[in-house]
Amino acid sequence: NGMLEKGKSEKHEEQVQFAAYKQFCDDTSVEKTRAIQEANEEIESLEAVIAKAEADISKLSKEIAQLDEDISVYEGDLKAATKVRKMEHQDYLETHKDYSESVESVDSAIALIKRKMYNKKQGGALVQLAKSPLVSLSDKKVLEAFLATSDVGLDV
Repeated sequence: NGMLEKGKSEKHEEQVQFAAYKQFCDDTSVEKTRAIQEANEEIESLEAVIAKAEADISKLSKEIAQLDEDISVYEGDLKAATKVRKMEHQDYLETHKDYSESVESVDSAIALIKRKMYNKKQGGALVQLAKSPLVSLSDKKVLEAFLATSDVGLDV
């Protein structure tokens, strides 16, 4: 009988051990299944984030390309405007020099006329010239200013 008891005892111990192992396997299986499901959900979430990021990259790359093109155009416009500005400045300097020389020539001519003027008849000729319809308004003003500053006067 000892063997029967021993066999039953070992069988019972084996059944307990198997039940514990089966419970461990079931618990582990449930836990791993849940972990796999959570990981799959996280993978889907991360794939969505990646897809959105790739779409953003595409969109922003196009915007960057457009902005680079705009910058290129603006830099070209700036170079052209700078070139035009330099040419206009050079033209201004040449015109200013010409006008300055003209003003100096007129001042010299006025001084010469004042020195050469001997009598009122010559001053009268200038008054008549200032009243002539053939002389421009600006020239008339210059002559009148000259006559007003000279000792010849406008009383002819």
